[in-house]
Amino acid sequence: MGSFNKNIKVALVYDRVNKWGGAECVLLALREIFPDAPLYTSVYDSKSAPWAKVFSKVLPSFLQKIPFAKTNHEFLGAFTPIAFESMDFSQYDLVISVTSEAAKGIITKPGTLHICYCLTPTRYLWSGRDFYFKNPPSMLRKIPLFWYVSRPLVSYLIKWDKIAADRPDVMVAISQEVKKRIQRYYQREAEVIYPPVDIRRYTTLAKKSNKAKRKYFLVVNRLIPYKKVDLVVEAFNRLKLPLVVVGIGSEEKRLKRMARKNITFAGFVDEDKLADYYQGAKALIMPQEEDFGIVAIEAQAMGIPVIAYDKGGVIDTVVEKKTGILFSKQEVDSLTLAVSQFNNIKFKRSDLLKNSKRFSKENFKVGFLNLLKRNWVLLYKSL
Repeated sequence: MGSFNKNIKVALVYDRVNKWGGAECVLLALREIFPDAPLYTSVYDSKSAPWAKVFSKVLPSFLQKIPFAKTNHEFLGAFTPIAFESMDFSQYDLVISVTSEAAKGIITKPGTLHICYCLTPTRYLWSGRDFYFKNPPSMLRKIPLFWYVSRPLVSYLIKWDKIAADRPDVMVAISQEVKKRIQRYYQREAEVIYPPVDIRRYTTLAKKSNKAKRKYFLVVNRLIPYKKVDLVVEAFNRLKLPLVVVGIGSEEKRLKRMARKNITFAGFVDEDKLADYYQGAKALIMPQEEDFGIVAIEAQAMGIPVIAYDKGGVIDTVVEKKTGILFSKQEVDSLTLAVSQFNNIKFKRSDLLKNSKRFSKENFKVGFLNLLKRNWVLLYKSL
């Protein structure tokens, strides 16, 4: 795979370090390439993000001093641009921002290469703006006349976001869908490097699983409105087939009230327990439009097909009728038809495992190092 010059000073930047998910896997893979790189962020909650303790340093912005900032970042939208612009990267040769929001807006000197690994253009300002303001986080709903109060702020953030998107020297997208959004909203080209997935772990577990014991369909998701888990609940209420829902979120109580006895809610589970749920599943169901969707790769690495909404990252990750079924509308009828089609198709484990290996951590590292080598030459030619 090769390595990178250890004498080059590198920093990583991320929107906020207070949770665990796919973006955090990216940061840990980058740390393996750059073990001495500190991690800059707007706020850091060590209790909810213990994974970050492996970094040499985690350096939060001035927002860290605000008492509620670590867990209620929704109130800080107006301040995060200032937080990232105030950070000093003058000592670094290379800065890599991993972001779906404001971290791309850092300011670097001409001799510093800034690569932005874009998870998606800021969702609540672009692709998800209408949905977000119809379904704001619960904390923001308490603000009287929320939409009217926020309108001037949103206008400012849209202008700033476009300026911020021009600052990186190189933009990298996590999927073809995100590449299209970057071009549409920021008028910039981007190269695609898929996020890293721990394929070896899941393929090892897959060898131990017993296909004959697979009894239920599975959802692995945060239980929040745009994830559309209510669509799956409605469909399986009708189908009366066993369904297990893994995840927690603001929609949990409502979904439990909707669900019939054939639907089980497992809540939050650790990685080992999640692997157990994968092992017992007939198929993973993804009703939402994802930017990429790492769970689809995890499932395939364990030999489990995917039933997914035909938009977003699954177009890159799921091969129709070979590693899964794609349904065209976020409607109950469309999903129930897809489940019926799934039951009539025999999927080969070898096809599922082969497809999953395209998204390995090793491939991510190779792709990122090759990107750096190409752009380092271009940078110094232009100086």
